[in-house]
Amino acid sequence: QVQLVESGGGLVQAGGSLRLSCALSGRTFGDYSMGWFRQAPGKEREFVAAISWSGFSTYYADVVKGRFTISRDNAKNTVYLQMNSLKPEDTAVYYCAARLPRLLIGSAADEYRYWGQGTQVAVSS
Repeated sequence: QVQLVESGGGLVQAGGSLRLSCALSGRTFGDYSMGWFRQAPGKEREFVAAISWSGFSTYYADVVKGRFTISRDNAKNTVYLQMNSLKPEDTAVYYCAARLPRLLIGSAADEYRYWGQGTQVAVSS
């Protein structure tokens, strides 16, 4: 049974930075490509970023491109989301997710099989 646990959320001022982490347990981390999604109050869950099993391929939503960086450390079974130049509109609960096959990355939430419980990010203006 795959378990995903996010951490690193919090309150930050606009223009600040946060780094989210997501640790996978229960299966071999390198078997999965990984993604980050977010959901703001009253809005639907949206795609943020994805990374292939090797870290070689990444994909970002346009609204975060150039500000956020997804990375992974397969030795630590962890995927990261470095968020810079944060804006109030980045406020949301952030979720990490895992999908198969590991060679593919994508932005559709229904392609991801396993989800974490989420971590809150709040950006004040």
